[in-house]
Amino acid sequence: MTASPSLIALAFAAVLAAPVHALDLVETWRGAATHDADFAAARAAHAAGMARRTQAGTLWRPGVTLEAGAGLVTNESAVRGAQFSAPGFGQTAGVAFDTSVNHGTSSRAVLALRQPLVSREREVQQRQLELAADIAEVQWQDARQALMLRAAERYFDAALAAEQLRVLERQQTAVDRMRTEAQDRFRIGDRPVTDIHEATARAAGLTAQRLAAETDLALKRAALADLSGHAPGASALALPGSLRAGGGAGPLEPWLDTAAQRNPGLRLAEAQLRLAEQEARRTQAARAPSLDLVAQLGRERLSGSGDFGSASNSAGNRAIGLQLSVPLYTGGMRGARQTEAQALVDKAAAELESQRRQTARQTRSAWLELSVGSGRTAALDATLAASRARLDATRVGLRAGDRTTLDLLNAENDAASAELALLQARARLLLDELRLAALAGLLDESRLQQVNAALQSLP
Repeated sequence: MTASPSLIALAFAAVLAAPVHALDLVETWRGAATHDADFAAARAAHAAGMARRTQAGTLWRPGVTLEAGAGLVTNESAVRGAQFSAPGFGQTAGVAFDTSVNHGTSSRAVLALRQPLVSREREVQQRQLELAADIAEVQWQDARQALMLRAAERYFDAALAAEQLRVLERQQTAVDRMRTEAQDRFRIGDRPVTDIHEATARAAGLTAQRLAAETDLALKRAALADLSGHAPGASALALPGSLRAGGGAGPLEPWLDTAAQRNPGLRLAEAQLRLAEQEARRTQAARAPSLDLVAQLGRERLSGSGDFGSASNSAGNRAIGLQLSVPLYTGGMRGARQTEAQALVDKAAAELESQRRQTARQTRSAWLELSVGSGRTAALDATLAASRARLDATRVGLRAGDRTTLDLLNAENDAASAELALLQARARLLLDELRLAALAGLLDESRLQQVNAALQSLP
């Protein structure tokens, strides 16, 4: 079911009825940082990753465990052929000892300490946890940059949609004025009826474009509000009013060098390779012996009644020493895991090389876009000036009878198209600056503030 133009107009009016709030680019980013669900998930993942660094520091600390238990126990023992000797009793052979406890009470408590001293496997685990924390840090930086770009893109989408609607409304006002003038001139015989038809057709076409622009603006404002948590008002957004915000892209080589060192995707691929190498080392370290310092304090007690009367048995132990563990044979599991780990190292190395080439291509492409962007914007600026001059000349020519109403309508349309194209090019130029900075790992709030300073509310 297709919505009627009146319903679309009412929905759009409801959006514009919200209180006007001057939302800028930096505020959009800050709102998104606290409102966006994907970024909240990235923040939680970063916190989890930082906990792995703490875990790495605990691997070489002593572990202390306490075990305790109690229950009902039945215990019977019989010894035959024992030899007994004691002072004053002499020595007796063939002695028998019988004890029993039926449903007696048993209690046990053991306090144990283990301090790792030598363990190649723990060394590798520590490095793996540290690398996992490094990966979480890189992913967090990548998430911040991605959100900044997404916030800028949605901001400019909404701002350009608002500007397109404003230009269409201004253009429609001009065409309606031209239609009225053509009707008045036709009544006095100064204009042909075709001027009325041309103006009426153009006005109807602009009405359809305006309704589509209103719908597009409402959707893009809603997308911006979903991201930032702010509902901008009807005139709350701004567009670049100058040629560019920065001083140009500069030479390509420094950007390539910086991207090779700081690009988040490349750093992540490097960390993944190091992590795969550590996993291969861990499979090898599983063959190495380990040495621990162990200490134990324990006590056991059993008491109750048995076949021979009341009985009890208690034992305590205290021990401290070194424990050596030497893996001998695992049925071939270690070898298979080592083969798998080495294959994963090769895979990570190939992915790193692919990421390195992709980063260089993307950086070069973004640099080229930014380098030609200034020239493109300057050309569109000149096009707009020429279109406006042509529009003024066409108005004069129409009054003098040298131009037709259709000529003026076309001039109005060309001037409006040139104005929108220039604004789109300026916004694209600023986005290209942000994309290049993100590829080099340099996008932060200070750069966003530089771009924000180049924006101004258009009349």
